[in-house]
Amino acid sequence: MKKLAVLATAMLALGGVASADIQAPPGSTYTATRKLGRGLGNILYGFMEIPEQIVRKTDDHGRKAGWSYGAVDGTSRALKRLGYGFYEVFTFTCPTYRGTFKQPYERCGEDNRIEMNPSDGLSEFPPELGFEGYFYHTRSQGW
Repeated sequence: MKKLAVLATAMLALGGVASADIQAPPGSTYTATRKLGRGLGNILYGFMEIPEQIVRKTDDHGRKAGWSYGAVDGTSRALKRLGYGFYEVFTFTCPTYRGTFKQPYERCGEDNRIEMNPSDGLSEFPPELGFEGYFYHTRSQGW
């Protein structure tokens, strides 16, 4: 009887360990609703690429480059976002990119990942001007 209790306890312990190892698949955060939101964000706020690129090019290359090259590059990126936005809104129920709901933007960077660097390619969502609201820390001191 004692051997049976030890065996049952060992089987329960191993079963608990094996079932606790289940994790979400890598693409589970990309859903149809996220694709719809990304498409609407690109349509509504894609034009923010124009002032964003003017500021970035001004910081990197100077004011003349910012207002010429930055304006042209920003307009190009805004039109890309508009096109991708309409594409994603019309196809948000279908997993179109390799059977997933990830963004279909062209690859860039040394490692060819889809997650884009905003200075080299399109990020998943349009840039925001002013205060960036996704930093959850402050420099104030609590007393």
